Amino acid sequence: MGHQHQTEDQNGQDEPTENGAEVPKEISALVEAGGRDPENRVFAAFITLVCLGWSGYQLYIAYEPLNSHIARAWHLAFAICLAFLAYPAYNQHRPPFYVNGLKKIAPWFFRKSILSYIPFYDILFAFLATMAALYIWWDYDNLVFRQGLPSTMDIWMGTILIVLLLEAARRTLGPALAILAFFFLMYNFIGPHLPEILRHRGVPLDFVISDMYLSTTGIFGVPLGVATDFVFLFVLFGALLDKAGGGKYFIDVAFSTLGGFKGGPAKAAVAASGLTGLVSGSSIANTVTTGTFTIPLMKKLGFPPYKAAAVEVAASTNGQLMPPIMGAAAFIMAEIIGVRYLDVVRAALVPALLSYLTLFYVVHLEALKMDLKAMPRKDLPKFLKTFLRGIHFIIPLMILLIYLVVLRRSPVTAAMMAIESLVVIMLIQRPIIAFLSLGVAKKAGTLDPNLDLKRFLGYAFISGLKDIYAGLIAGARNMISVGIATATAGIIVGVVTITGLVSRFITLIDVISMGNVYLMLIFTAMTCLILGMGMPTTANYIVMATLTAPVIVQLGTDAGLVFPLIAAHLFVFYFGILADDTPPVGLAAYAGAAIAGSDPIRTGIQGFTYDMRTAVLPFIFLFNTELLMISGVTDTGQIIWLSSIPKIAWVFFAGLIAMFAFASALQGFMVRHCHWFERLILLAVFVVTFRPGVFEVHMPLGREALQIFGVAVYIALFGFQIWQERRDRKAGAAFR
Repeated sequence: MGHQHQTEDQNGQDEPTENGAEVPKEISALVEAGGRDPENRVFAAFITLVCLGWSGYQLYIAYEPLNSHIARAWHLAFAICLAFLAYPAYNQHRPPFYVNGLKKIAPWFFRKSILSYIPFYDILFAFLATMAALYIWWDYDNLVFRQGLPSTMDIWMGTILIVLLLEAARRTLGPALAILAFFFLMYNFIGPHLPEILRHRGVPLDFVISDMYLSTTGIFGVPLGVATDFVFLFVLFGALLDKAGGGKYFIDVAFSTLGGFKGGPAKAAVAASGLTGLVSGSSIANTVTTGTFTIPLMKKLGFPPYKAAAVEVAASTNGQLMPPIMGAAAFIMAEIIGVRYLDVVRAALVPALLSYLTLFYVVHLEALKMDLKAMPRKDLPKFLKTFLRGIHFIIPLMILLIYLVVLRRSPVTAAMMAIESLVVIMLIQRPIIAFLSLGVAKKAGTLDPNLDLKRFLGYAFISGLKDIYAGLIAGARNMISVGIATATAGIIVGVVTITGLVSRFITLIDVISMGNVYLMLIFTAMTCLILGMGMPTTANYIVMATLTAPVIVQLGTDAGLVFPLIAAHLFVFYFGILADDTPPVGLAAYAGAAIAGSDPIRTGIQGFTYDMRTAVLPFIFLFNTELLMISGVTDTGQIIWLSSIPKIAWVFFAGLIAMFAFASALQGFMVRHCHWFERLILLAVFVVTFRPGVFEVHMPLGREALQIFGVAVYIALFGFQIWQERRDRKAGAAFR
């Protein structure tokens, strides 16, 4: 990264500045919100006003909905304007060069943008892109009248927006999505010249502009619509909660609860990342937020730096699995599939919990293998005091979940109610804390008799307003990359719709996989990982949901298997998430490694090793849909949900045992080191418990009977290792 500033110690080793905190925060800023902070006060004020305007606009349309096309146009206008103002084209200035010993500076048109300076061309690009997006609003009635017959002005405006959108995507998301979208655009025009399996008649430019720009099937399609309607509000809620102090509260609660166990800081990292993941849509921001506290403590406890970083990275990437946000993909998934948002949450809940609880188990095994001690209780915050200190932060989360799950209101209503309650808390918490501190000071006899009580409480109230102000700005800046990603991914969705690419893609994958469903799934998973290395989770999911999720369902049907559509979408979503810690590009791994002072590639490899438990889950729930709480699918494609609480509890328990067995087989450890035959037994338990149907042909036992047998074998092996460990300890004590 061009902005990584490091200092060299006496041994010549690179160490991150400020105890490893500055570099990862810089990475997070560059990726999540743009790192630019102009020195010019006018430009800085303008960016702030645009951020506040965007947040205010989103809150307004939540109360007073607009025409969907116009609402999306304004949303993109805000996002693309901020993309050019907040994200520099390059990372730093071109260094000065010398001619005949004299220092020269490169001409202005060769200079690279930097974080403290906005060049003229960025201002020009921001203006043109904003005008091109708002052209939809400005001339909407005439656009509707001439739908399908774009004028010359329409074509020019559409071309400007598409070109500048690709550049904005390159700045905010890296080159991968921009390049992919460009190739898809070219597919419109070069279709007649391609091999027969991908050939089509070609699409004229005016048709491309009409579908991509003037309709809601391309740039202004479903992905951008979901970002406009739902995602912004949840991102804003997360930003406000963080500014209010909720993020630190979750970390403190996790440490006070789990810090005293073996590998306590690592377990606290998993818990804190899971809690942060409830309201955060970014694995990188999650890594930086919690990792700054957890990684140094893990290192102090005895974790090697790369393992400490890998634990945090694995926990943070899995944070995007946790409902209700799920990296913003839950809302997009519901719209694409055409199901209720609550159904997406229901299907995703059990796999997410299994993945997280298994990571706790993996961390515990690592602590046992390294014989790490627990943190002294005196060094940990008191649980009850810590929990009560910030218990008010749970109120907005409970309101959110009650409106979503119990009352079954729309995500917009739930998010708005949660935001309103949080704003009230932010306004009153500081005055209440200030008032209580006055009581403590008075009781201790340290209260200043000249203190102006009204002014003191007024300052506290103003501090709450400042927190809300900072949250509104942070929410908008955090949404820039999401808005650009969904709009750019809309280009790919539009091309697929125009050219009918899905049917050709099904044929292509069928040929490559030779009709083998398992090869097809492996090929799809690898494609998600490769694409995800350069794209955020949301964009990766949209692309793969458009191209490969229908392929999984169709080729599964051809092979006589019924894959529910929601299972196929969760499959590609999971592997898109795993790309965040997959070498060589995983940015979450780079952020974690910067905090730990470890090698990012080694950190990424170790993090992916920990995430192997997550990588097997999608393959399992495709064939065992009970993990998604789905008991079957009707002939019309209607999902039949599991409704029996005991059945759901058994599915969860059996799945947890299977995941524990798989983790122990990979780690080679349970209570003690496992022999090779014990690892084989554990793998067999994993298969039998998760996919008992594999053996039903060969064994006259029912599905549940095989699962019970697998669970019993795991428990017996666990008990046998406990007995061995105690026997060896007694023998060692007798020998001493």
